[in-house]
Parts: sequence; structure tokens; C-alpha cells
Amino acid sequence: MGFPGDALGGAGFRSDRHDRPVRTTPPSEPLFSWVPIRSLAPRHRHRILVHLLALDPSDRYLRFGHPATDKQIEKYVASLDFERDEVFGIFNRRLHLIAAAHLAYEAPQQIPGRPAMAEFGVSVSKTARGKGFGARLFERAVVHARNRKIDTLYIHALSENTAMLKIARKAGAIVARDGGEAQAHLKLPRDTLATHLEQLFERQAAEVDYGLKRQARRFSALLDSIKEVKAHISAHRGTGME
Repeated sequence: MGFPGDALGGAGFRSDRHDRPVRTTPPSEPLFSWVPIRSLAPRHRHRILVHLLALDPSDRYLRFGHPATDKQIEKYVASLDFERDEVFGIFNRRLHLIAAAHLAYEAPQQIPGRPAMAEFGVSVSKTARGKGFGARLFERAVVHARNRKIDTLYIHALSENTAMLKIARKAGAIVARDGGEAQAHLKLPRDTLATHLEQLFERQAAEVDYGLKRQARRFSALLDSIKEVKAHISAHRGTGME
């Protein structure tokens, strides 16, 4: 199946007669729906593993294209190449990873004229569904791919993975089905100064957001500790008065 893709139903890529140009401009979204997406690094492997292991059997099947076991997921996470690929995610207020995407770049092509390609895969925790996180991660992947001079972004998913295929179609891709599998190709425009500035802004804004969430968690923990101390003192005084 080629190199691994992780998705609401990602799989490897196989080129066939269905390859063809598609529309390139994802639909615009209102500014108020901005979602902080943070770039992930090797230090986040454990969080990625926890996120993936929490997927139920049906979600694992759609994500990996087969009913992945814990061992297979552990092997996949251990094999993530953060130097070559892009891995990014969304954290909730408790700093739990609730959505993660993998933009896997193919090795340099040896065939003249063949476009540089990257495969997109995404997973979203069940409690975070219906908020457009998968689509947001896809939009982020498009910007990353353009800035890496990638010509085509593709998705290889199971035909029954309607959520993943809906994201592809909404972005402008034409989905070709072949039995139980489906492929979508998105021809990307060239990078611009705007796309590089967008990537820089998104990265910095997400880091600031994460830092604020971490401070809020620490402050909340401090308040909880103070409450425990007060409760202990009150209980002690109450015992002494009896």
C-alpha cells in the first residue's frame, strides 16, 4: 500500500487510470472558526499513541484500512518520521490530544515528470467529532504541502469512510472509487508569500494558545491544592473543638 497514511480512513496510494486534475482552492471559512493546530515532535509520541489507542475498533478500521491491534498502532507511532513528514494536532483545554494528522511525503521521485506527492491522514477522537477538526487539519496540510513544493495531495481511504471522503470533496478533490477503496487527488497551486506567512502565524499562534492552556491548568491545580489545604485545616479545627 505504499508508505503508511493515518486517517479517518487513510491507507497507501496506488496510481491508476482514475488520476486526473481537480479543483485546487479549498472553500474559505470565517475567521471566527480558527482552531489552534500545533506541530508535533518526537516528544509527543506518547500523546499520539494514547490518542490512537483510544479509538474503538470501527474507528481503527477506518483509520488504518484494517482492524489495527494495539501492537500495530504502537509500531506505527514508533515509525513516525518527524524530520521527513509533518505531524500536527489539536489539544483541548485539558491538554489532551483530540485530533491528529499525518502528512507523509514521498521519497524524491526518480521518474521524470512525475509530480511530488504527499498523503494525508487524520483521526479525531469520538468526543470531538462534529466540530470540523478533520477539515481544519486538512486545510493546514494543504498549506504545508504547498510550502514544501508538493504538486499533489492525495488520500487513500476505504469507500465506506464517508467522513474522510467528504473532507476531500469539500476541498475540491474528485473521488474515484475502486471496489472497497477510494482515492482522491488534489492538484495544489504553487506556494506564495501569503502561504508562508500563514504557516508561520498558525504555528506561533498555536504555541501561544498551548502555553495559555498549560498556565490555566497549573493555576487550576494550584487552586485545587489551596482548597484541599483549607479543607484539611477546617477539619482539624473542627476536631479540636469537639
